[in-house]
Amino acid sequence: MSPATAPLASHPDRLLPSDPVVRPIARRLYAAVRDLPIVSPHGHVDPRILLADEPFADPASLLIQPDHYVTRLLHAGGVSLASLGVGEGPLSEDRARAAWRLLCANWHLLRGTPVRFWFDGELAGIFGVTQRPSAANADALYDQIAGWLQDPAHRPRSLLDRFGIEFLATTDDPADDLAAHAALAADPTVTTRIAPTFRPDRYLELAAPGWAEAVKRLGVVADSDVGHYAGFLAALERRRRYFVEHGAVSTDHGHADAVTAPLKPADAAGIYSRALAGQVTAAEAAAFRRHMMLEMAQMSCEDGLVMTLHPGIHRNHHPPTLRRYGPDTGHDIPVAVEYTRALQPLLERYGTHPNLHLVLFTVDLDVLSREIAPLAGFYPSVYAGAPWWFLDNPTAIREFHGAVTEIAGLSRLSGFIDDTRAFCSIPARHDMSRRLDAGFLARLVAEHRLDEDEAVDSLVGLVVDQPRKVFKL
Repeated sequence: MSPATAPLASHPDRLLPSDPVVRPIARRLYAAVRDLPIVSPHGHVDPRILLADEPFADPASLLIQPDHYVTRLLHAGGVSLASLGVGEGPLSEDRARAAWRLLCANWHLLRGTPVRFWFDGELAGIFGVTQRPSAANADALYDQIAGWLQDPAHRPRSLLDRFGIEFLATTDDPADDLAAHAALAADPTVTTRIAPTFRPDRYLELAAPGWAEAVKRLGVVADSDVGHYAGFLAALERRRRYFVEHGAVSTDHGHADAVTAPLKPADAAGIYSRALAGQVTAAEAAAFRRHMMLEMAQMSCEDGLVMTLHPGIHRNHHPPTLRRYGPDTGHDIPVAVEYTRALQPLLERYGTHPNLHLVLFTVDLDVLSREIAPLAGFYPSVYAGAPWWFLDNPTAIREFHGAVTEIAGLSRLSGFIDDTRAFCSIPARHDMSRRLDAGFLARLVAEHRLDEDEAVDSLVGLVVDQPRKVFKL
């Protein structure tokens, strides 16, 4: 078969169990949730794209440039990030087409990955592509998708409705004015609820480059004197309230570890003052951040914002790539992380507080069964976050249910999160989760561990009810 005419992989039973007894049950379960709304409580879509509602520029800027899941695989296969336009603004038509040709010519690099599944779903389900990308058909596919993007019916807000996105969370700096969110909320034609998420990491890492300047700006927008520790806490509290007023439901924390350890107020104030003077040590900075995680939890108990943790990533592993292309360009690498001892001080204080929801994510499957599932199976505040980032793949999602669900139960799961900047991949990512969850529950029905009506109810819960509950929607 010619590469230019090979069909795209879009079988209706993709990812459903191959067992002939289980598959018909999985089909019925999946059919019950296939068209339910998408609830996306953690993601990275830029709200300004939705506010402007301009046509997407070209296939490369939509499907390649912003998606480090895609660019890292191509880079590993020898494709330079520069040739893909990573870290740049809009590309010329010639460069965008060249980047698209590189993707199509290296389509084989995606085999066996969830990126391939997502792409197949996007290309077939959104753009009407029926042929597998290749060097031979790259230009024809580029022209087909580019033409589709220019249709006024295919602008970002129309796609929000087409995708059935009920709730979409973005990720935002505490000093952001949230003007795009306010404008979207005030627009009666926008039916999706688009909420900011409070991401304070840069303000809690005292030794990070640019910390003092960032804190100074935080003080200005919060109208708080951040020249001392009490004023810094007040600034964070005020900005959290501002986010709540603009629809936020959660905070997001992604540090090197999950350790929480209290400091005496005087000690915290001293470290903060030394940081402002540029005299803080690495050990003091770590101690301050670990103390501040307790402060963040206390603030969540007061203002109700859900607290999500996803530690255990070595950010910007390749400094030359960071210097040339910036962060979030595919070279963040997992490291070992521990939760049981790390979170004990926090959970001792707030683990049974009725207003705290704490969602724990990891990129380590062993941690799921050894620590997160038992924690979620005791503390009413703790929920097990869905497989995330490197675990957002079929094998890990299937193992997740064995590692977590059978220890803590379905009611202790967060529901799926897509964690993406690639807007058009959102439906495909949620579809993958629904298919895999249907397969897991179908096996329980086939093994007579659940009745089918219970399985349907559980699957609907995972898709819409659980994320609404966990993220207080």
